[in-house]
Amino acid sequence: MNTPSPKQNPTPRAANARTVRRLLIVVVGMFGFGFALVPLYEVFCDITGFNGRTKNEQAVVNQRSIDKSRTINVQFITRINQGMPWEFRPEVRSVRVHPGETKVVQFYAKNLTDQDMVAQAVPSVAPGQAGLYLNKTECFCFNQQPLAAGSETLMPMQFYLDPDIPKHIHTLTLSYTMYDMTAHTHPDVLASIKAEPTAE
Repeated sequence: MNTPSPKQNPTPRAANARTVRRLLIVVVGMFGFGFALVPLYEVFCDITGFNGRTKNEQAVVNQRSIDKSRTINVQFITRINQGMPWEFRPEVRSVRVHPGETKVVQFYAKNLTDQDMVAQAVPSVAPGQAGLYLNKTECFCFNQQPLAAGSETLMPMQFYLDPDIPKHIHTLTLSYTMYDMTAHTHPDVLASIKAEPTAE
């Protein structure tokens, strides 16, 4: 009668190799999840308006009726990213607007350097929920903005608030952060930049 052989335990080396393989799989999985999380988060913000993201695309021309029973205060804030050598500000700090009413606001920019530059403005809205109801029919933020050395310009932003904006929103703040995109611009584009007339 044969006695069954006892189950052999894996050697420490084999056990360590199996543990290392499992850890590598976990690390690769976590890296892949983290890499995918950024675009997923951006899609979530675009859909919900979370974190103050606003639709950075041209809206259709306003054909909604104006709700003159309500007035909302729209404030404007501008920032320069990481000491970018530009001057950038709204011509007015705030406007009062009826939902459904179209407004135009000008933003001033000046390149303070002796080099041609290209910039991109990125918007955000507070409270974040209001971003779903802010519609821009014209905006400098839709495209990159080239500006010759020492030049200045006025950039228009035309918008309206959807009449369906929640009634508890009485004030919203639209912020623009200007980023230097010169290093990411093709040299031919930089060579084509011409000085703009002085803004009045």
